[in-house]
Amino acid sequence: MNSKLDSALTGSFASELPTPRGWLARSTGSLAGFALTAMMLIPLLEIVSRRLLGRSIVPDAPGYEEHLTLWVAFLGAILATHYGRHLALSTATFIRPGKSVLVAHIISATATILVSLALLWGAWGHVLNERGFIDTLGGGLPKWLASTIMPMGYLAVALGFWWRSPAGWKGRGSVLGLTAIAVVIWGLGLREETLLLPGAIALGLATVLGMPLFAALGGFAALLFHAGSEPMTAIAIETYALATMPLLPTLPLFALTGTVMAAGGSSKRLVGFFRGLFSWAPGGTAVAAVVACAFFTAVTGASGVTILALGGLLLPILIKEGYPKSFCIGLLTASGSIGLLFPPSLPVILYGIRAVQPIEKLFLAGVVPGILIVAGVAAFSAYRGTQAGVPRTRFQLSGTLRGIREAKWDLFLPVFVILSLLTGFATLVEAAALTAAYAIFIEVVIHRSLSLRKDALRVLMETSILIGALLFVLGSALGLTGYMVGEEIPSRIADWVQSSVSSKLAFLLILNLLLLAAGMLLDIFSAIMIIVPIIIPLGNAFGIHPVHLGIIFLANLELGYLTPPVGLNLFLSSLRFKIPLVEVWKTAMPFLLIFGVWVLLITYAPPLTLGLF
Repeated sequence: MNSKLDSALTGSFASELPTPRGWLARSTGSLAGFALTAMMLIPLLEIVSRRLLGRSIVPDAPGYEEHLTLWVAFLGAILATHYGRHLALSTATFIRPGKSVLVAHIISATATILVSLALLWGAWGHVLNERGFIDTLGGGLPKWLASTIMPMGYLAVALGFWWRSPAGWKGRGSVLGLTAIAVVIWGLGLREETLLLPGAIALGLATVLGMPLFAALGGFAALLFHAGSEPMTAIAIETYALATMPLLPTLPLFALTGTVMAAGGSSKRLVGFFRGLFSWAPGGTAVAAVVACAFFTAVTGASGVTILALGGLLLPILIKEGYPKSFCIGLLTASGSIGLLFPPSLPVILYGIRAVQPIEKLFLAGVVPGILIVAGVAAFSAYRGTQAGVPRTRFQLSGTLRGIREAKWDLFLPVFVILSLLTGFATLVEAAALTAAYAIFIEVVIHRSLSLRKDALRVLMETSILIGALLFVLGSALGLTGYMVGEEIPSRIADWVQSSVSSKLAFLLILNLLLLAAGMLLDIFSAIMIIVPIIIPLGNAFGIHPVHLGIIFLANLELGYLTPPVGLNLFLSSLRFKIPLVEVWKTAMPFLLIFGVWVLLITYAPPLTLGLF
């Protein structure tokens, strides 16, 4: 379920950045990098012009920012196809090696191509509809022209999955044949309602076998719209509406910040600083690992990046100091998502956008719960360190000061974001652009860990791939929720729950169990797009504060990342540390209990969330 499951998973994060080999990667990566750079520069120009001239110098800057997000998303998705980085369920890893893997890849590739072609058809219809309007961006650029990247992107993705078919031309021929058979069956009359059941079974099978999540969600949405005789353009309209949300440009900009920091070696500087700060305490290095992971996850916004960037660095350090290996792996697995409630975490921002809740209030509400889980895991780590007889070191002021000198710029980044917002110096999108520019400045100019000439394109491509894989899933998820809203499914569920569950406490327990299951199966971003429209009316019906509901939601999905059998962090740790998945389950169990208690505390003690308001 993470865009890095197929990475080499060795060495530093910088070594895992994509290399632009081949004309497709170079041209698409360059165009995506140009769009992403423009996304950063436009808000910076707006800040300068507003301060110096008192007006904007970029005509319709928000409109260009939103449509550049659309281009970054689709160009990134093309790159994600090229590098095999689309998000998918982890269930495919259970398939035994051999011919069964080949068959699974052929089935999932065929299904992905068919869904991509269906989405292409809807996107082309959307472009034709848009041509009938006279809406333009600043300078007279027609909006329909900017949206042509959608059908072009889906076509490129379909061709990319066909070209990447296993077993060379033999596999490509098999995929092409199966695709042709499916099209013929559809053409012979298996349409609308008659297609729904067999289509759903086929999509479910392909999803389990490794079909990307965007194709799974988009395929189900396409089936449902087709069965209801609704035009396929409905999905494209929802995807376009998502990409052009006013606050959505913050996601690629904050993602760029995280990628730059990870590639520039921020993880090593942070680990050094927190070790110097906590090494004198019982279990000091383990405590430092927890705090460093929390800080790094908040900046990068993705647990996969934390495990990949910090896991390989921290594991040998912890083992060398005498911590049991099983404990170390469990700790790093649990700490992979431990900072998701702290600013400028991407899931919190996306939840605020989707639930129409003030993002600053969500971050404020997450402070106490976030500190609680960090403190809980750190306390357990200190206990295990003492139990294992790990030696403590004397506090050395010189070492701490050295760590501060090396990491001071990294440590100031969240403060920089908060100050730019609270002082009114920048809007959220502008703050995201400032933060990305700040990260580039400290890595290129201060630390000189990255080179604009050698590393800029690779960093921009990596960010585009992450955003493309993410927004492709979110666009498909929004198409599915669009169908559900049109059929009034959320309100029906709310009515049913109200009539079946009379107790608020019972409802919260049921909600926790459902969200836990969702966290096991879905990445946090697609879960936000699909589930939030359903739980918002339920929360209102039972009198749950919407901000409290948001923290409950995010905390449950953090717990789901750690829950067997298919929690995301479990698979990432298995791949990163090269140990069987079942062994990772065992190492994570103590931390799973800590996270479970934490979720219950947040759920049933609202003052922990709302007390700072």
